[in-house]
Amino acid sequence: MKYLILFFFSFLSFSQQISKVDFIKCDAELAPVFESKSISGKVTYLFKVKEMIDTIAIDAKNMTFYDVIINGNLVKYKATDKKLLLFEGFKKGKNILNLRYSAIPKQTVYFTGIDKGQQLWTQGQGKFTSHWLPSFDDVNEKMIFTTSITFNNKFTPISNGVLNAVDDDGKLKTWKYVMQKPMSSYLVMMAIGDFLHKTEQSNTRIPLENYYKPRDEDKYQYTYKDSKTIFDFLEKEIGVKYPWKIYRQVPVEDFLYAGMENTSATIFAQDYVVDESGFNDRNYLNVNAHELAHQWFGDLVTAKSGKHHWLQEGFATYYALLAERKVFGEDYFYNQLFSYANRLKVAAKTDSIPVMNEKASSLSFYQKGAWALHFVRESIGEKKFRKAVKNYLKKYQYKNAETDDFLAEIRKVSDFDTENFKKVWLEDYKYPANDINFLLTKNGFLRDLLKLQYERKSKLEDKYNLLKVILASDSYSALKVEAVYQIKNEPFDKVSELYDLAMKSNDIAVRRFVAESLSKVPESFKSEFETLLNDKSYETKQAAFVTLWKNFPDEQFKYLEIAKDWEGRNDKELRILYLTSCLLYADSHENDQKASIFGLKALSELIQYTSPNYESSVRQNALENFLSLYPMNEEVLKNLVNATTHHKWQFTKYARDKIRELIKDEKMYLQFEKLLPKLTIEEENQLKKLLVK
Repeated sequence: MKYLILFFFSFLSFSQQISKVDFIKCDAELAPVFESKSISGKVTYLFKVKEMIDTIAIDAKNMTFYDVIINGNLVKYKATDKKLLLFEGFKKGKNILNLRYSAIPKQTVYFTGIDKGQQLWTQGQGKFTSHWLPSFDDVNEKMIFTTSITFNNKFTPISNGVLNAVDDDGKLKTWKYVMQKPMSSYLVMMAIGDFLHKTEQSNTRIPLENYYKPRDEDKYQYTYKDSKTIFDFLEKEIGVKYPWKIYRQVPVEDFLYAGMENTSATIFAQDYVVDESGFNDRNYLNVNAHELAHQWFGDLVTAKSGKHHWLQEGFATYYALLAERKVFGEDYFYNQLFSYANRLKVAAKTDSIPVMNEKASSLSFYQKGAWALHFVRESIGEKKFRKAVKNYLKKYQYKNAETDDFLAEIRKVSDFDTENFKKVWLEDYKYPANDINFLLTKNGFLRDLLKLQYERKSKLEDKYNLLKVILASDSYSALKVEAVYQIKNEPFDKVSELYDLAMKSNDIAVRRFVAESLSKVPESFKSEFETLLNDKSYETKQAAFVTLWKNFPDEQFKYLEIAKDWEGRNDKELRILYLTSCLLYADSHENDQKASIFGLKALSELIQYTSPNYESSVRQNALENFLSLYPMNEEVLKNLVNATTHHKWQFTKYARDKIRELIKDEKMYLQFEKLLPKLTIEEENQLKKLLVK
């Protein structure tokens, strides 16, 4: 009988199930166990059978079920490695399903850190929540979720919706989070860790809960800088009230991407937790605005399929730019559009997949999607565009939509040719140069920048005065950076005056570009160049230190003294630079006892940073630097092999590629072979795959 059921179900698409069965509500009681990296739970589903169906499927990856009860009665069921199949006990009309389950998720739930630094977080991204919660991979199945999480009371669990109740038995604590409106399963989240939070309030009285680690108290103001401004702006600009009762943001370690827009609760990467200098280099503001915009575009209205994914990513990218324009100004906004355009122009030479294709690149979904919206907005005017967007969101709220649904709302407010727009911008991969160029030149700064770029081939004497005027002006920094770019290959004595102006601008971006582009520093400019070591920019400090180190070897110890307390951003790039430089200094001063002592200390500390006790960004920096000096160190090579088992794909790729590079040397190949008996089974398996000749 069960094989017959599976046979019939294989011909039943999930879209057919949705037309016959409507899952309305999910109450999930979850108990994650950090030690075993497992989750057990009880789930209650309220669902309505609109038309009788042979089998109802719930996505459930590699789960074990203990009780499956429908309408109060134990029922037979079939659990495959992908689904829970129900074929008896339900009736037409409303039904209640109760089940107990356990799982050791292979993905989507990640357990990181040790002791108080333990964290658990999820990343549903499209259709993966079914690895830890029996749910629905199809984004078109929306329901109301209530999530209860039981965990050690020393930690703080976070989920979607309003915190409704907390039950503490003295050892374990249960937090109950309640949603009021339906959403897709991939937007359900958990995050558990040692978190504190501060609450702000939007102009419309929505609580804005911003989380952080206790150690990051001093970074709070820069990490969440302008968060309230962004929230208030987007709510007003979009014209539809924020659709949920609360908004949370929580940073986690070794997150797979920049951020994820879980309904009412965004998770983002710890790397965006920054101080003032970090904010000046790479801040959270764009990601903050992007994920918040998704609360409307993706969470409130969800694209029906991957073909229409730009309705989420294109909108979120564009509205994030609009929010940044509110904070940083018009010139910043157009400079970003210009940057997107340049990337799209290059990509169009090789990328032949258009926006409206589920296999389109991220660049197409995000940046070209944003540009497409900008084109529509500029073509029909801001007022009509806002009206169309508002109507679109209202009509499809808590539902799913496709591209034609949005374009229909554009037609209702204007005579804009949506068919031609769709053909040119969404169904054709080509770069729409004429449309983009016309819109870019509407901005005065961009016109000036394009004119200046045209001067790149001009002789220095023909453009000298122009460059001087620009560097002495209060022009937007990108214009000044272009001016510095055009002198970086000129003899210094001919452009020293221009470099002085660039340095005196006190513009962080301009001074950073000087640090990055000037490879040879004459003695006459040394003192001025050294001031870059004090800039509130870690990237500036790093570039300036490296250049000074190479240009003035006799003063390397002085530069080590300046850098000895540097840490840098979350990836410790400045600390690792300092340690690496200590090792280089010790190697070049073998007879200096003092140099040898701090060289040994640096060696020990740098080795520590390659270990699993640190985040992948720290480890990768440390591994790359250490292996460039001492590639035969056994402990570090073991840590490199361990990196191939990490959950973050970007880090595992680095580790695999690095090992492939190293084993081209026969001595290194043999060194890795010697490691095999000293590795865990998982590490051994990964290394054996790489050692196959």
